[in-house]
Amino acid sequence: MTDSIEKLRVVVAAVSPEPRALSPYLDKVRDRAYTVTDADVEALKVAGVSEEKIFEHTVAAAVAEGLRRLDAGLGAIG
Repeated sequence: MTDSIEKLRVVVAAVSPEPRALSPYLDKVRDRAYTVTDADVEALKVAGVSEEKIFEHTVAAAVAEGLRRLDAGLGAIG
């Protein structure tokens, strides 16, 4: 499992810095992903952000947040 987690860390670290236009959306992904709607994504597309960039940064933010929470949990028990 540790090797897979380290691979995820490498992949997430390699993602380009998030574009400023995505910051509020990615904050939502990190903190309350259950509230993300199609309208959120559509607004980004209307603002000129490509679906590829939205997808790439959404996945990276979600995985990074998951890893952050995993680290916090492991730190609390270990």
